[in-house]
Amino acid sequence: MDARELAINILYKIEFGEGYSNVTLDKELSKADINQSDKALTSELVYGVITWKISIDEIIKRYSSLKLGKISPWILNILRIGIYQIAFLDRIPVSAAVNESVKLAKKYGHEASSKFVNAILRKIEKNEMEKLLEYIATKPLLEDELISIVTSHPLWLVDELLKQYDKKFVTEILNANNITPDITLRVNTLKTSQDELFKLLSLKNIECKKGNLQDSIKIKKMINFGEQLYVVQDEAAQLACLKLEPKSGENVLDACSAPGGKTTYLAQLMNNVGSIEAWDIHSYRVKMVDEAAKKLGISIVKTSVQDASNYVPTCKERYDKILLDVPCSGFGVIRKKPDIKWTKTREDIEELKRIQRKILETCSEYLKPGGRMVYSTCTILKEENEEQIDYFLANNKRFTLIEKINLYPNVNNTDGFFIAVLEAK
Repeated sequence: MDARELAINILYKIEFGEGYSNVTLDKELSKADINQSDKALTSELVYGVITWKISIDEIIKRYSSLKLGKISPWILNILRIGIYQIAFLDRIPVSAAVNESVKLAKKYGHEASSKFVNAILRKIEKNEMEKLLEYIATKPLLEDELISIVTSHPLWLVDELLKQYDKKFVTEILNANNITPDITLRVNTLKTSQDELFKLLSLKNIECKKGNLQDSIKIKKMINFGEQLYVVQDEAAQLACLKLEPKSGENVLDACSAPGGKTTYLAQLMNNVGSIEAWDIHSYRVKMVDEAAKKLGISIVKTSVQDASNYVPTCKERYDKILLDVPCSGFGVIRKKPDIKWTKTREDIEELKRIQRKILETCSEYLKPGGRMVYSTCTILKEENEEQIDYFLANNKRFTLIEKINLYPNVNNTDGFFIAVLEAK
């Protein structure tokens, strides 16, 4: 199985609910008997098609005599990866993209399928996105429909964002979602320093630069060496931990801790002195936190399976600091997990808001007087962010808002993130 065939198989599994894009891709690549170059192409095709699905499907609609719903899912994905190679990738010859797609269509369809794929792909040109923009400009589309097609984001999400921000800002956010970011490493300061890791990366000829925070380094490509020395973690997530200001010797609760990135950073900031209780609702995710702590040489983390929305009387006013990185829609991390655009619904958000509010209200009871609590999400929807904090403060006079931070991929070059710093009287 070559890169292109592997890509359509992975896209099929993702589309029909067998897993998130990053998890499914990693799993299938680990099993694949192909070289690194082909693995890189597979990743490019999978993420590219998921990212640009609406735009690519609009291109298919222009040239297809069949409606999308009438095309076999296999053939549709073959068309998508063919168009992505031609219109979005410079290094792949058009002939190779067409010929390989036709071969796949014969294997996953029949003779008529291969002729259908061939007929469409022969019409696709390198400037197809420019042609699409010119074409849709002639159509009587509403503003939100135009943004949806051009940026390849679902119409309902575009509409939600337009309720909160102006058209220019929404378009900038959505365009930023389509750009693959640099990888951010968080230095494990229990083992090394930012300067020392930076020197080590440079000596290994790994392109890198120091980040905007005290423990961050940005690199272009993923590395796999000295794994005790770093963790992959966006600066937005790092900032949430820094704003909690955990100190050595304190008793800290990370109520929604898996997979453990923030938990382990809190431990670093505490110099591995004190106590961190790390909760998660699922046992397999709690295991991830244990493994993350062990890998980095952290000993102060105590994990347990616990639903943060259920009140535990013995925890009342028990903690000096509390981190609530609550479950959310994830619309701030689309640039890393593009399938979020297609898997989340309006109904999901309503349920998430209920859970967020319950966790915030419940866990606030666990904070000592004078203690600090951080509420954070990786979304840019105000109803999951500012509106949740406003509601909480209106009903909890014991708490004061110290700081509120919004981060956006188009402004801060980080994940979209919300951080609210609260203190208890």
